[in-house]
Amino acid sequence: MKTIDELLAEGVAGKRVFVRADLNVPLDGTTITDDGRIRAVLPTVRGLADAGARVVVASHLGRPKGAPDPAFSLAPAAARLGELLGADVAFATDTVGESARATVADLADGQVAVIENLRFNAGETSKDDAERGAFADQLAALADLYVGDGFGAVHRKHASVFDLPARLPHAAGYLIATEVGVLKKLTDEVKRPYVVVLGGAKVSDKLAVIDALLGKADRLLIGGGMAYTFLYAKGHEVGISLLQKDQVEIVKEYMKRAEEKGVELVLPVDVLVSSEFPDLKTKAPADFETVDADKIPSTKEGLDIGPKTRELYASKLADAETVFWNGPLGVFEHPDYANGTKAVAQALLDSPGFTVVGGGDSAAAVRILGFDENAFGHISTGGGASLEYLEGKTLPGLAALED
Repeated sequence: MKTIDELLAEGVAGKRVFVRADLNVPLDGTTITDDGRIRAVLPTVRGLADAGARVVVASHLGRPKGAPDPAFSLAPAAARLGELLGADVAFATDTVGESARATVADLADGQVAVIENLRFNAGETSKDDAERGAFADQLAALADLYVGDGFGAVHRKHASVFDLPARLPHAAGYLIATEVGVLKKLTDEVKRPYVVVLGGAKVSDKLAVIDALLGKADRLLIGGGMAYTFLYAKGHEVGISLLQKDQVEIVKEYMKRAEEKGVELVLPVDVLVSSEFPDLKTKAPADFETVDADKIPSTKEGLDIGPKTRELYASKLADAETVFWNGPLGVFEHPDYANGTKAVAQALLDSPGFTVVGGGDSAAAVRILGFDENAFGHISTGGGASLEYLEGKTLPGLAALED
């Protein structure tokens, strides 16, 4: 895989460089609530611009249905990128149309432009190779070189991720190089004890990675909504907690395999429960109680791990040499149910080993809860991509960057 440093050494001055970034930031209207993904691509964009390239940044945002939708415009991301760069960033109001062509044509050496949301064009996500390829041809006409740096999208077989690199000389940006290097430490160069913390809502989203990790991790700590399917599989009632009954048998099988392989699979011993889901907008005080994990009342829902579980999980992380964490431990968006996620984040900071926060909601939680991002070994920009890499899957966007 060619690196951006090699590309820069060859010279990019005056050349149009298409940077496939991941600017898929959370928005409250037009206000960006977490700009972590924009900051992550800065080294690549700045490096190219400083070398005199004419930088064309492209990304998706949200899930528009193949047509323009103002709610998913990249205009706020383009404005924020300009603020972070300390330079004007031009914005094209379409992807490959008149505005995009004119905006790119007007770029001078060292200038940066952002084109509109790639998913406003149905060709970006099409499953039809010809339709996707036709869109990639139009994108290729905007550039001379391609740099892949949108790690959060490399598990997608999309036009700008998979097809476009085949049409232009290409290289991996700094973010992708960093992400791949980190993931190798979780797969090929693991220091032990290796502890994995998995949270989030649905156990079905994590089954494949659990399957892969049963042969690699020393301990698996389970939390979040997915924990209640595990507790149910152990024979505990879980009240009205999130439960995927169709996954219970496979969860039982995984619990048995973990025991056979000597992998310590740790579940909550106490939880915070309530009869109603909290108001995440007003964050009004919640009415909750703490109960043992095997004594959840029939009318109540588990919304966070309890204080005993927080202590237990911290103890299981205390001697870890490698930690991977993906998924919050509770409804962290509400202060009354954020303590489990806070405790795990703090335990990662206290751990002596290499700590990786695996993107998605867990990365957002670190920022929202006020932790110093630089204190962790690495915070990934791609939750789904990280998980699929750990599962051993071939990621289309990485395969496309291979020479």
